[in-house]
Amino acid sequence: MIEYIRGTLAELTPAQAIVEANGIGYALNISLTTFSAIQGKQEVKLFVEEQLVAGGRDDSFTLFGFATKQERELYRLLLTVSGVGGNSARMILSSIQPNELCNVIANGDERQLKAVKGIGLKTAQRIIVDLKDKIVASGVATELSVGGDRPSMVNQSVRDEAVSALTMLGFSPAPTAKVVTQILTAEPDLPVEQVVKQALKQIK
Repeated sequence: MIEYIRGTLAELTPAQAIVEANGIGYALNISLTTFSAIQGKQEVKLFVEEQLVAGGRDDSFTLFGFATKQERELYRLLLTVSGVGGNSARMILSSIQPNELCNVIANGDERQLKAVKGIGLKTAQRIIVDLKDKIVASGVATELSVGGDRPSMVNQSVRDEAVSALTMLGFSPAPTAKVVTQILTAEPDLPVEQVVKQALKQIK
């Protein structure tokens, strides 16, 4: 599994980035959000989501690239919604900025989702119903400072380490991320081991 690709930006269009790393050129499908973030750069790091479409005679393997982990997490959440495929998710992220998308879903704004090309009313409603709680539980909303609250003071590296450790212990990532974020919001200076100990007492 590829986590990210770091290398020279060889070619760039609004829909695709070709990144050369160790003599290999990787073609990654990107959103307009990522295009704007990496435009004009020579060296880039893109977080990767691999997508294998099997069946029939035309199996395909596609790489999607994202400028931030948060955008990739939103992409993954969108793919969990029935009727939303890779290209539809990319279209949504191209039309609505990640922090704005979290607000749209949290506020139940089906009108703005429906305005995205290829997204009908039923799909927009499904996205809102399926993801309203998940974007909060995953921690993406907090990381993107959604809802006009003060910027999150959560130590991102400590949060990621704690969530990773708890996930390896067998806890589900979404509720784990929510608990860890709450702990670090209350006590921003806690070291990883203390965060994990507190989380173990709180995760149900």
